Amino acid sequence: MSARRPPPAYAHLVLRIIDARIGELVDAAPVRRGLTRVEAHVPGFDITALRLLLVTDLLVRALELGGTPVWALLTAPREAAELRAGAAALGIRPFEDAREIGTGLGEAQVLHVVGTGGTVPDGVRVEVAPVLPDGAGVPQGTDPTVLRLALLGHPRGAPLHLEPTVLTDAEHTLGRWRRAVAGWATRPSRPVPDEVRVRLRTAWEDDLDVPEVLNVLRWVEEAGPDLPEGARFETYAYADRLLGLELTRDLGTLV
Repeated sequence: MSARRPPPAYAHLVLRIIDARIGELVDAAPVRRGLTRVEAHVPGFDITALRLLLVTDLLVRALELGGTPVWALLTAPREAAELRAGAAALGIRPFEDAREIGTGLGEAQVLHVVGTGGTVPDGVRVEVAPVLPDGAGVPQGTDPTVLRLALLGHPRGAPLHLEPTVLTDAEHTLGRWRRAVAGWATRPSRPVPDEVRVRLRTAWEDDLDVPEVLNVLRWVEEAGPDLPEGARFETYAYADRLLGLELTRDLGTLV
């Protein structure tokens, strides 16, 4: 009988997130397979609120990728319809209305996503810094996925100056990656290399470090002949389960 292979290193990773109440990392889901409630608290509709909802969406995705059942809720005293419409445009999955649900339904953990300095009921507090838009704001007609990438590219705890160059860089990166993924998809499939998978999971399990996830994708893009194109495709498709950037959207468009 052959020896049993040990599980890969990433199987033991657990999402840890900084609790703004104490400034330290805590387990986002301390009870394995226990229901985790993730609640976004926004006062109204603006670009900072959308950034906060995007962080909530990423937190939900990361927990689900780790096998944790999640309950995503929204607390918004005003402009809830505008918030939901803006979130949908950014590819953020729907939230239930916290005011209609109530509390205390057996959650093993409660995570509150708030703006800097926000106060919420008991539970881990995940803070999101504001977006400081350019004087003209987000240009009319900006691709929502480009805006999503621009918001993802900066640490959530740091204020983001949403200058025109930030959006332009995001647009160029997104277009380049989609073209590359469409090309890699024409090659024989290969599994995501363990080293790459571990780097991705280590990044997002360490305080939801999405900028580092994007750095790993840049490294994969530039890895040269050492990484088969089929493995690059699977890597980008895997990471996009967290990022939600529709990186495989242009499959079949190359001639």
